[in-house]
Amino acid sequence: MIMEQIAKLHIEKLPEGVYLATSDDIPGLVAQGRTVAETIEIARDVAKKLIEAQTDRQSTVSLTTIEDSFDYPLILGV
Repeated sequence: MIMEQIAKLHIEKLPEGVYLATSDDIPGLVAQGRTVAETIEIARDVAKKLIEAQTDRQSTVSLTTIEDSFDYPLILGV
């Protein structure tokens, strides 16, 4: 069974028009994309790889376990 956890992302639009994501919860996480959705997708992949690498080195990242109910922003391109 996969345990889902939450890592907070900080996303900002850069002057070049792309989005940059970083996270205080996962040190070293940096992701850039053309859209918010693409940036989040890339950040998810980077986060998984960073967590796997830390597991291999026997260090851990402390993330919040998802509860039965939580808020999540739905991003729509309209």
